[in-house]
Amino acid sequence: MLNVFLCTDDQLHRAPDAVSPDGLRDAVWIDLVSATPDIIARVEQATGLRIPTEADISEIETSSRLAMRDGVLYLSMPLVSVSGDRPRSVSVGSILAPQRLITVRFAESRIIDAYALHPSRGPNHHTASAHIFVGLMEAIVDRQADVLEQVRGELDTISHAVFGMGTRPVSGRKNEDAMLRRTLGELGRIGDMISHVRETQVGAARIVPYVLAMIRDWLPKELTPRLKTLRQDIVSVSDFDTHLNEKLQFLLDATLGFINIAQNNVMKVMAVASVVGIPPVLIAGVYGMNFKSMPELDWAYGYAWGWGLIILTTLIPLVLFRWRKWI
Repeated sequence: MLNVFLCTDDQLHRAPDAVSPDGLRDAVWIDLVSATPDIIARVEQATGLRIPTEADISEIETSSRLAMRDGVLYLSMPLVSVSGDRPRSVSVGSILAPQRLITVRFAESRIIDAYALHPSRGPNHHTASAHIFVGLMEAIVDRQADVLEQVRGELDTISHAVFGMGTRPVSGRKNEDAMLRRTLGELGRIGDMISHVRETQVGAARIVPYVLAMIRDWLPKELTPRLKTLRQDIVSVSDFDTHLNEKLQFLLDATLGFINIAQNNVMKVMAVASVVGIPPVLIAGVYGMNFKSMPELDWAYGYAWGWGLIILTTLIPLVLFRWRKWI
């Protein structure tokens, strides 16, 4: 898919789907979404720029993600894309030149799609690309902050549910086990989301100072304070991400601790049952030997006597454990 934006009267306008070569040359923002080789060839011919492949923008080395060739910046970074309930990383490439900005992506991105509806406004045709790029980076960082705020709310809910287990009556071992299992799944999903957000923040933290240093000669002066503020926002979001990661680890340890307590309770019940069952089994074994010299065999109350000993030796350990508050 090909999205083309033209700048007229300090306003960006989306061009029709069928764009002529002249329209591509005049475009200040070209957004390529899973573009076909034919579309890529048209854009390269019209702009004179090489469009990176999916493998190019997926490289993790800094030298591959940040490069400058013939006065044009080639940048790439991962973005978070949520498919169903599971987040995944989607690499996005950017080609920043004084005349235009080209974004290259091979999957849908809600951040870029939403920004395309309300893009930044440039003061003139020649600097609109920088304004669009800075506005897009601001939208990305702002979106990651919103995601982390949502994650904080989810962690607070999980925290209340986990630590509330010790303050409410037990509603059943199966319900408790199911709740702990769901909690582990939610914590895993949230941890995955935090990890993807961290990747995006690391990419943004590399790009912003690189852009400030490399295009200082043609970067509009009014964008320099915005980029410096954006760098500070990235640092604050990264610090908040670290805090959430620590809270996530704490909740994970707490959940595993409750699971260990539940397992210990099961082992305690089994230990009590084995201890309580030893004396009755011993008594039943003694009187089951059927020796002729056993006086209880000829006793009229021998059967009741045996049952009495079995019941008594069963109750004594239970009373003792209850008195010591072991059960």
